[in-house]
Amino acid sequence: MKESAVKKIAVLTSGGDSPGMNAALRAVVRTANYYNIECYGVREGYNGLIHDDFLKMGPRSVKNIINQGGTILKSARSLEFKTKEGRQRAYDNCVKHGVDALVCIGGDGTFTGAKVFYEEFGIKVIGVPGTIDNDIFGTDNTIGYDTALNTAMEAIDKVRDTATSHNRVFFVEVMGRDAGFIALNSGLATGALDILIPEKKDSMSELFSNFRKAEKTGKASSVVVVAEGENLGSIYELAKQTQKEFPDYDIRVTILGHIQRGGSPSCADRVLASRLGYGAVIGLMEGRTNVMAGMRSNDMVYTPIEDAIKKHNEINQDLLLISEILAI
Repeated sequence: MKESAVKKIAVLTSGGDSPGMNAALRAVVRTANYYNIECYGVREGYNGLIHDDFLKMGPRSVKNIINQGGTILKSARSLEFKTKEGRQRAYDNCVKHGVDALVCIGGDGTFTGAKVFYEEFGIKVIGVPGTIDNDIFGTDNTIGYDTALNTAMEAIDKVRDTATSHNRVFFVEVMGRDAGFIALNSGLATGALDILIPEKKDSMSELFSNFRKAEKTGKASSVVVVAEGENLGSIYELAKQTQKEFPDYDIRVTILGHIQRGGSPSCADRVLASRLGYGAVIGLMEGRTNVMAGMRSNDMVYTPIEDAIKKHNEINQDLLLISEILAI
């Protein structure tokens, strides 16, 4: 490889944590060391840039973290970085440490901040998609999605055991904000009666129809998986309306919440994070900036950050059909 376009980089994790962020951090630090690029870690995301919380990192700084959930650099959502004054302080600290490029691990909020920072001050930035929601365009999967999906699946399996034992109906809410990837795939994997996601125009009448069909086939218990961003209403409201329509049902609500964000990353997430962390450093060395490193069809790709933020991965319509057919 020809001479690197960067000499000193800093890496940060920002926004919601996701399993595999540590593996990505490890890959960034060790790839930089391999190519003789100095590397700093920045604590608590963009807050650390503003408050000069930089830490010199080397290969031993990231030992024994590939299997750890969360992020050893900590994470935060920085309101101060949304101001011009805050970003100026962040830039001044980058200049103070001689940092000429940033690797930003996070989701769309993290990437928006990186894009603005680059446009205002010209410092090179590259994004690494770390979010359980899998809602970033330009990569088949985001870091943490596979682990969160398996956590949700295992939890719903346990809920189903209780549902079956007591002939109950469970409404289970999974994370995903505006994206239904976790709900759709975990619902399909656990045999949910219905899956309610933001990308699909759901209705209470359709949900009630599915319950009636289930009754006719002899189903005595059911699980309905609901994405937290579902447009029909809160999961409690959905359960309340269902109880009103079917007064004999024994209905329960379970919200899985932040357990989906934690835990040791899966093999798939560790490998993905390692490849993307490596790809981020290589991208900067090649002179790329204002882009996100991603994996498409098992190949490294670089997508403009603006596209990664504004565009969205589409829900697989075949999975929706399959989930309906197999729920009978």
